[in-house]
Amino acid sequence: MARQQLLTIATQGPGLYEFTRLAADFVRAGSEPDGLLTLFVRHTSCSLLIQENADPDVKRDLDAFFRRLVPSADDPAMNYLVHRAEGPDDMPAHIKAALTPVSLSIPVMGGHLMLGTWQGIYLFEHRQAPHRREVVAYLSA
Repeated sequence: MARQQLLTIATQGPGLYEFTRLAADFVRAGSEPDGLLTLFVRHTSCSLLIQENADPDVKRDLDAFFRRLVPSADDPAMNYLVHRAEGPDDMPAHIKAALTPVSLSIPVMGGHLMLGTWQGIYLFEHRQAPHRREVVAYLSA
C-alpha cells in the first residue's frame, strides 16, 4: 500500500537543512515495514541531498563550494545572466538546483530508512531569504 505526505521545511537562507527525522517519522507512521521512500522538492531554487551528518564542516564546505562555483549575479563573473527577476541570488539558485538532485529514493527495511551510519537527508537552500519549502514524501511498498 502506498501513501504520501507533504513535509514542510523552514529555511533561514543558504545552507543545508537536515530533515532525516521528519522522513523517518513519516516512514515509521506507516503499516508497511519495507518499501521505497521517494522524496521530491516542489521548488526550482533548492534541492535535496544525502550527505554526511556527523561533521558540521561538511555542510559548511559544501555551501562554500557552491557559492564559489556559482556566485551571486552581482559578481562580475556572472554579468552574462539575464534572469534577475527576484534579485541577484535568483538565477544562481536555479543553476545550483540544476546541478543537484530534486528527488531522492531511499530503501526502507523493517520500518527504517536504510541510510548509512553518517548519512542524513538535507534540503539544500540556494536562496538568501527565508522560505518554507515543501517536500513530497511518497512511500511505496
